[in-house]
Amino acid sequence: MPEPIRRAAIHAALRRLAPALPAREAEVVLDHAVDSPGLRKAKPETAGWLSLVAYVRHVHSDYDALLEEGYDPEAARHFALPAMRETLAAWGVRRQITGDEDA
Repeated sequence: MPEPIRRAAIHAALRRLAPALPAREAEVVLDHAVDSPGLRKAKPETAGWLSLVAYVRHVHSDYDALLEEGYDPEAARHFALPAMRETLAAWGVRRQITGDEDA
């Protein structure tokens, strides 16, 4: 799929997934979804979801600080989940995050 069409498809998926996602943050998530080599073959909805989860984990939770404190990634993800769920809910996300998502 050509990049402009893929970008539009991922953008539409993000609007469905997180209707209240602020525009400036949506652009960052969208750029990651389009530019990430690991997401190039993913369906637009999958690429949007995984990028959204990764963004929230790194920007709206203590995940990175927990890693720096010596927590292993699994434990850090566990402790980051409440903040992530809160942020996603505020953006209108109805899909439940499990903690198993890995972008």
